[in-house]
Amino acid sequence: MATPGSSGPPESSGAGLVPGDTDSLLALARAIAAQAAPGEEIDVMASRGASTSVKVHDGEVESYTSSRSAAVGIRVIRGHRQGFAHAGSLDPDVIAATLADARDNVAYGEVDESYGLTPSDGVTPTLHDHWRDEVLALGAKDRVGRAVSLEAAVRDADPRIAGVRTTSWSDGWGVVAYAASDGTSVAERGTSCGLGIQPLAVEGDETQIGYAGDGARAPGDLDDARVVREAVDRATRLLGARQPPSARMSIVLEPRLAATLLGIVSGMLDGESVLKGRTPFASRVGEQIASPLLSIVDDPTAAASLAASTWDAEGLACRRTPLVDAGVLRGFLDNGYTGRRRGVPSTASAVRSTRSLPGVGAQVLVVDQGRGTFDEVLASAGDALFVASFAGLHSGVDPVSGDFSVGADGLMVRGGELAEPVREITIASSIQRLVLDIVSVGADGEWLPNGDFVPTLVIADVAIGGA
Repeated sequence: MATPGSSGPPESSGAGLVPGDTDSLLALARAIAAQAAPGEEIDVMASRGASTSVKVHDGEVESYTSSRSAAVGIRVIRGHRQGFAHAGSLDPDVIAATLADARDNVAYGEVDESYGLTPSDGVTPTLHDHWRDEVLALGAKDRVGRAVSLEAAVRDADPRIAGVRTTSWSDGWGVVAYAASDGTSVAERGTSCGLGIQPLAVEGDETQIGYAGDGARAPGDLDDARVVREAVDRATRLLGARQPPSARMSIVLEPRLAATLLGIVSGMLDGESVLKGRTPFASRVGEQIASPLLSIVDDPTAAASLAASTWDAEGLACRRTPLVDAGVLRGFLDNGYTGRRRGVPSTASAVRSTRSLPGVGAQVLVVDQGRGTFDEVLASAGDALFVASFAGLHSGVDPVSGDFSVGADGLMVRGGELAEPVREITIASSIQRLVLDIVSVGADGEWLPNGDFVPTLVIADVAIGGA
């Protein structure tokens, strides 16, 4: 539930409040929820935060933006109907009008007996401390200097780097509070910072664009040197790429790309998808749906994750939820509503912002590591395609059937080693087939900037469309 950084319209109230103060925001959320009338349930999500972003180009500041934000979202449930309203202000008059709007909107809602607050289930919370004072101590000189230094390092790293499209720095803090008329009230706070760069590599009349970035709770935890290496490598490795002939072969997905694929899979493993018929796995709990090498859990309690959280968006304590165990589907993620509809308990998987009703989804995907370093996994792949990027994921994946047809580029793998670059490729398969045909899971797992932990995967016998 924690929001480590925030952006939005300027805060219209709360002058003098201390950054990171959870008590005053929690008291405000409780006061709103306490206004529930007889026969009415109310829950409230409130947030405060600040963010700063810097962009530099050719060693000069291109933009420097700083903002503060405050917001509230109020849900009212009455007579098995619910109404919702939100506002970008914590001004008392605005809050009163927002509560009135939410009450008015109840009349337009559909009757559904599964609407309701989600009472505590007694699970002991795993507490996290996501606050780092170093972020608040940053000044303009620190932020600009970090971005300028990163740009200079990338330019100097390879003679083929002819320029940099943009270099960015961002940081922020956020506090979020949830309160309900049944007495539930929880809050979290956090800080975050990040940097990113897009270098341009030129060879002859060809130009390729790379990208790399990192995110952390505090500036000292960012790995600038790694960002430089990855940005330069991704910009230069596709120079001279050509379209390969069509074939069937293994594909190698480094952690960043493996997380993209498994994120699509996890989006099919929640109660909402089951209820709406938008998953091919709806009736397959207890069945083998993936390779025995693949085990996935949703674990927002993992302290090492940038997305770790103590509470879900309905005030339940987060917990570790197995999804796939040695290839066997163990269950789905549920919030209070989907759990009631499906006749199962919530897995504390409610996700929500101040602008939305509670949804359901994975918070921190953790994939069990297998065996071997990246080089060892690559060597085991033989002749294969190392995928550098996917294109067209939103339109190329059908969540109902699982059909998967997306563009890609990358490097051929010859005899277990990276070889010539290739582009204009179509990878065609299905989600079901891809996860069943995983033949190697590395021991090189990484905590990614989005909070997930994923190792390198090798998937066998995939149709590669080329020339």
